[in-house]
Amino acid sequence: MAADTTTADTTTADATTDAGARSASGVATGIVAPAELLPILLVPDPRLRARARPVGPADADEVRALAPRMLASMYAAPGIGLAAPQVGVGLRVFVMDLQKDDAKAPMVLVNPEIVAASAELVTREEGCLSLPGQYADVTRPARVRLRYQDLAGARCELDAEGLLATCVQHELDHLDGVLFVDRLSALKRNMLLRKLAKELKARARD
Repeated sequence: MAADTTTADTTTADATTDAGARSASGVATGIVAPAELLPILLVPDPRLRARARPVGPADADEVRALAPRMLASMYAAPGIGLAAPQVGVGLRVFVMDLQKDDAKAPMVLVNPEIVAASAELVTREEGCLSLPGQYADVTRPARVRLRYQDLAGARCELDAEGLLATCVQHELDHLDGVLFVDRLSALKRNMLLRKLAKELKARARD
């Protein structure tokens, strides 16, 4: 999920509040050292539309090696969330960090699933690192409960609201091959995709 600098003050405040809802075992420690960056796939790369498979015991080493590179790529973009399919890896993993400036609190979520969602909805502007520069209002449940595993394989739960709830739902969508533009009207979605295609074409010429 992209970091929207136009709403930085609002989203930072939400992130600071939501951080208190995190399970302590879900915060990834010791993996924010410099790591090789991964190229982030852009729409219309078909790999963004593939459903990721669950992480199994045989994938443990790959995921442990992947996590710091995903976090480094997310920070460099910059963004607040990044899913494995966005870097061409079809595993059900995403990383996120909603903290501002250098107060990093990275999280790595393996095999995440929403086990409860509020009936109350909220609309928030979203962006995506795979659709650079494109933003739109998306309506989602205001609160969700997430169940996942951390890098050590421990089972964790996370109660999320505000920006945190939006971020986890956005990244979970990526694991199912869904982009935030899919939650817009056809008219709005096509406008954004045409705008992105035009901008990428212009960038390629420069």
